[in-house]
Amino acid sequence: MDGPNDVRRLDAAQLGAALGERATLVQFSSAFCQPCRATRRTLAQVAGMVDGVAHIEIDAEAHLALVRRLEITRTPTVLVLDAAGEVVRRASGAPRTADVVAALGRAV
Repeated sequence: MDGPNDVRRLDAAQLGAALGERATLVQFSSAFCQPCRATRRTLAQVAGMVDGVAHIEIDAEAHLALVRRLEITRTPTVLVLDAAGEVVRRASGAPRTADVVAALGRAV
């Protein structure tokens, strides 16, 4: 994730919730996004299965400044953060459970 607004590290103040001890799944959603609902279920399930992993869902429309800084162009967009809040993976669209677990492998 490189670019003019390169943001590699996020913290609880920016996200509005505490980071996970080992990793954090950050989901950017919008109100009428059907794939966002499926993504919410998938990420919540994975966070519940893996100790120390948190899931934070952010309403993209209510956090436009952060969306612009991170160059989020569609929902759902998922960021995988390591324990320090460093972005280690980024994906758009509804992820499969196996893909989320594999992405977490890079974070923990």
